[in-house]
Amino acid sequence: MDILEKIKSKKIVGLAPMAGYTDSALRTLCKKFGADLVYSEMISADGIYYDHKKKSKSLELAKFKEQERPIFVQLFGKDPEKMAKAAKIIIQEVDPDGIDINMGCPAHRVVSSFHGASLMRDPELAAKIVEEVKKVVGDKVLSVKTRLGWSDKDEIFNFAKLLEDAGADILAIHCRTKTQGFAGEPDWSVIKKLKKVIKIPILANGGIKDWQSAYKCLDESEADGILIGQAAIGKPWLFKEIKDKHNLLMSRKEIAQVSLDQVKLFVNSSSKNSIVSLRGQLIQYWKGFENASILRSKIIQCETLSDYKNAIKEYLN
Repeated sequence: MDILEKIKSKKIVGLAPMAGYTDSALRTLCKKFGADLVYSEMISADGIYYDHKKKSKSLELAKFKEQERPIFVQLFGKDPEKMAKAAKIIIQEVDPDGIDINMGCPAHRVVSSFHGASLMRDPELAAKIVEEVKKVVGDKVLSVKTRLGWSDKDEIFNFAKLLEDAGADILAIHCRTKTQGFAGEPDWSVIKKLKKVIKIPILANGGIKDWQSAYKCLDESEADGILIGQAAIGKPWLFKEIKDKHNLLMSRKEIAQVSLDQVKLFVNSSSKNSIVSLRGQLIQYWKGFENASILRSKIIQCETLSDYKNAIKEYLN
């Protein structure tokens, strides 16, 4: 069963795309704990378009292991031709299960150059991008990750219909507006209304922190599935909790092992031994534990797998 059919047949639980976080290591761990679908980090279409013949950083970000499937590679850009060319290159080079177009990132550095959520302010351009990318994806799934709107949550109704008509197979919607960013309560109920307007599957995202809120989201949105974002950082077993509908009582030793697994996966999938860029994720594992502040102060100094092992060993002892 391909991922589109799976989404249509069951309520899937996936890992949302997050720049700087959803690398191969985290994706692999989340799959291990039951994620039905994972997304790559946000990748520049311009970076793929101009540098794909070199060993470009953008193309490296698109690579994945077979155990990570099904996986969607997420692209961001504003030029329909370059987006289509980048999607074609990604499909040829790494063969993902789908391509996702970022039309929801609210970060200033992204929207200031008219990428991400800014595309909601030019629906015709957004639809043109989807139309051009759809021409090259072949039998792959074309997803669009977006928001309820720029400043008004009702903007999604016209916008979503344009994307569907342009060829999108799935919409993944963060249930806040761009102006809300990641603050304030998400309005999952908008998706329930949107499903009366469009026919393609919708995945709900935003504000899901635990298995209880996951099911509250599904109940209020009647979405075809959910995507977990920030709550999965430092807690990849959240997918199992959602599937099993109960909290896992993880011991410090068990948490240490999961975090070590992530570091090992990270080191093995990267070209260098440095774990500096992973520190922020590792700190998340230890929130709320007694004397964890001492461990966190050591984690932010860790540079290698060996450093992290030593810090964990000292903490557990």
